Amino acid sequence: MVFGIQSVLETLRSGQQIDKLFMEKELSHPEIQQLAFQNRVTIQRVPTEKLNRLTRKNHQGVICFTAVVQYVKLSNVIAEVNEEGETPFILLLDRITDVRNFGAIARTAECAGVQVIVIPGRGNAAINSEAMKTSSGALNHIAVCREYDLADTIRYLQKSGIKVVACTEKSYRDVFTTDLTGPIAVIMGSEENGITPELLALVDGHVKIPLLGNVGSLNVSVATGVVLYEVVRQRSLPAVQ
Repeated sequence: MVFGIQSVLETLRSGQQIDKLFMEKELSHPEIQQLAFQNRVTIQRVPTEKLNRLTRKNHQGVICFTAVVQYVKLSNVIAEVNEEGETPFILLLDRITDVRNFGAIARTAECAGVQVIVIPGRGNAAINSEAMKTSSGALNHIAVCREYDLADTIRYLQKSGIKVVACTEKSYRDVFTTDLTGPIAVIMGSEENGITPELLALVDGHVKIPLLGNVGSLNVSVATGVVLYEVVRQRSLPAVQ
């Protein structure tokens, strides 16, 4: 955690990747705002009370958290995957706010062979030491991309020949009877509200996980594991036959 105007300025000037940048609602600092814009860092305006909860020291109205992973460009990952002759396997996360869920998802994604996790610029869990620990170090081995508009990201993936499939309980199509063998990006939504309606309207298909008990939903990290390993299962079938 970095706090104080000068310290945050120097962090921005250094080019370090910043995971979160919080600024007091009433504070105006053109240089911080300009550097944040240049570095593609989203400023989250918050009340003073939130900053005080983060640190009792003199934060001067601004706090940032440096990233524990190096974010990559999605276009570079896709180009590398294509050059190596692999089939794209991408995971998009829409507003997964719980750090432990995010870490568990990253661990499962890495084990399943996902090539990159895409997260939004804001509204996602911080990728911090707790996320790294929960992932059992998987975040050191899987690419993470931060995109500021997931709608644009979905359109880009579709133009790149990658099918985007959303996992939602609103679907009538069973994940186990849907073809997931081609180039694919799976999108999972927030624990509370699921996937944003705007994104649901853009994707190529919706799938659901059948629930046979009395509880109406799975934890998002568990649900992600089910869907990712269904992709793995389907892709392995030709080799088994």
